[in-house]
Amino acid sequence: MDRRILIVDDNVCDCQQLAQWLTRPDRRVKMVHEGTSALECLIEGQFSLALVDLQLPGIGGIEIVDAVRKKGLTTTVIMVTGHASIDSAVEAMKLGAYDYITKPIDPLQLDLLVEQALKDHLLQDEVAQLREGLRQRFGFHNLVGRSPRMREIFDQVARVASKPCTVLIVGETGTGKELVAQALHQADATRTGSLVTVNCAALPETLLESELFGHERGAFTGADRQKKGRFELAHGGTLFLDEIGELPIAMQAKLLRVLQDGTYERVGGTETLRTDVRILAATNLDLADAVARGRFREDLFYRLNVVSVDLPPLRERIEDLPLLASHVLSKLEAKGWPRKDLSRATLAILARHEWPGNVRELENLLEQLVLTTSGPLIEPEHLPSQVEPTREAPFTLDIDTERPLAEITAELIERIERAYLHKVLEHHEGRIERCAAQCGLSRRSISEKLRRYGIDKADYKPHVRARRSLAGAES
Repeated sequence: MDRRILIVDDNVCDCQQLAQWLTRPDRRVKMVHEGTSALECLIEGQFSLALVDLQLPGIGGIEIVDAVRKKGLTTTVIMVTGHASIDSAVEAMKLGAYDYITKPIDPLQLDLLVEQALKDHLLQDEVAQLREGLRQRFGFHNLVGRSPRMREIFDQVARVASKPCTVLIVGETGTGKELVAQALHQADATRTGSLVTVNCAALPETLLESELFGHERGAFTGADRQKKGRFELAHGGTLFLDEIGELPIAMQAKLLRVLQDGTYERVGGTETLRTDVRILAATNLDLADAVARGRFREDLFYRLNVVSVDLPPLRERIEDLPLLASHVLSKLEAKGWPRKDLSRATLAILARHEWPGNVRELENLLEQLVLTTSGPLIEPEHLPSQVEPTREAPFTLDIDTERPLAEITAELIERIERAYLHKVLEHHEGRIERCAAQCGLSRRSISEKLRRYGIDKADYKPHVRARRSLAGAES
């Protein structure tokens, strides 16, 4: 176990005394005497622990603690202070310091505090390694998931990453299409250039051609110099055309030419330029339907759709939610945000939410909860009202042993009976006699269960469904 300790004190004698007390065969101790050097050491070296005097020339102890937090350094910091500066030491702890110790220092108290801090630091390292192991096992170039659908996407991205084909990434808004594009680019060993992104929906048609192909000086009013387009900037790399379904028809024809022969001209120019880029495109629209409606060129669609990656919405891979939430919370912590975790009850509610905004909605929610929750654990009462558990709770035998057995048994029986009755009523279109025969129960028993669970057999009759559907369409 590497136990490196940095001692920061402008008093050389105090610094040497601390080093003498803390030096052991399994520890390596380094001394510095001012704040700037201390911060450089912490950034450049992997120190488990730093004892930092509050009053230092240049950068003070509180500034060091704040810098450690903001830069995401893993070093544990203990403040060393006099009795007159205890309030400042407490302030440093609010910024992330582990603890403080006052002068004159008791060697025994110091030894106990340092040993406990080193043990806690080791535990933090082990937790970080476990999280990293999960990320590596269930992640692929910033894509996260353990569901079969996501594992298939990981395999698909790995297979086509270094192939020169175009890839069309389809999926609802917020599913992570840009992350797939980044993963394809990062996994492509044949490309040395950059990944350049164009949001086709965010640029007006008058500017889109110039953004893609560039323009010459004097090409139009305000063009006071030559400008390189995205195709030129992405030469040797990858060009990601996001929201490709919003591309105007006129620009579709010009894009098709580049895909066919790799040539184009800047706006207002006559020189034919050749590009070597990998084209990736993404859309949340049904491009085949857009082709049928005449809103998207069929020939361009086939050029783009050589390989299609279909990203599932979050509601169809809900088993990935705990892993995604942990990933997002870890990223926020790495940025210096407070460390938070989701309770089991909170995860259960989130698993029953529909997530119309998909992973992006989850990220925004977790950012809000990290900022607004005071304690380390996010409980159901912290969730905003718009997060509603509209989906039926998934069947699980992840038993909460804190609850009575009879309560858990009754809950499981109800969930099984509800699901079973729903399927049978749907199959027999609400006819109670046939349902009773299939269930092996009397008509009276079936009716009693429907009453108990608030299930209306009429909801399953074809004419009722048709009437409600018509009413919904008219409204």
